[in-house]
Amino acid sequence: MRLKLHHTPYVSRRITRDLANCEFVEIRKDKNSIEAEVERILDADIEKEFALDEKVQEILEAQEEEIEYLNADRRQLFWMTKKRLANDYGVILNNEDRFSDIAHKILDYLWEEDFIHYTCSDNQVKNVIFSSLDDFIKGFEKADSEVLAKLKNYKRKLIPGTEDYDLVYHRLYEEELIKRGLI
Repeated sequence: MRLKLHHTPYVSRRITRDLANCEFVEIRKDKNSIEAEVERILDADIEKEFALDEKVQEILEAQEEEIEYLNADRRQLFWMTKKRLANDYGVILNNEDRFSDIAHKILDYLWEEDFIHYTCSDNQVKNVIFSSLDDFIKGFEKADSEVLAKLKNYKRKLIPGTEDYDLVYHRLYEEELIKRGLI
C-alpha cells in the first residue's frame, strides 16, 4: 500500500502524538509546528514519486505504438520502467526501506531544528516514527474500506470527486481512524 497526499495530515498527527507520548523524547516546540514539518517531509517524498510516475507515463506514451504492436502488458512495463528510474529520482520502492528513510529524515530535521530532544539512541526514536508510519498504513486499508461502505449506504447520494463527497469522506475517515486508534 502506497502513502498518498491525503494521508499525510493523519500520519503526521500520529507521528507527533507518538513522539509526544514517548518517555525518552522531549518536545521543545508546539505540536502543530511539528505536525506541519512532518507533513512537509512526507509530502516531499510523495511528490518525488509522483514526478517519477509522470516520467514513466511519458516514456510509455512515447512508445505506445510499439507497446500495442507487441501486445505488451502496460502495467508490467510501467513497473519495470519505474524500478529502473527510481534511483535517478531518489525514490525507494520497498515500503520498509522507504519508511525507514522517511523516519531518518524526520528525525534528523526535528533534531537539527530543535523541535525535539531525546536521551536515547537515534534508532529508538527512529523506530517510534517508523512504527507510526507502519501502523497507520496497516490500519488505513481497513478504515478506508469501512468508510467506502458507509458512503454507499449514505442517506444522500454523493458523487465521488465532488466537494460534498470529499468533505463527508474526510469526516468519516477521520472518525474511523480515531476509532481504530490510528490518530
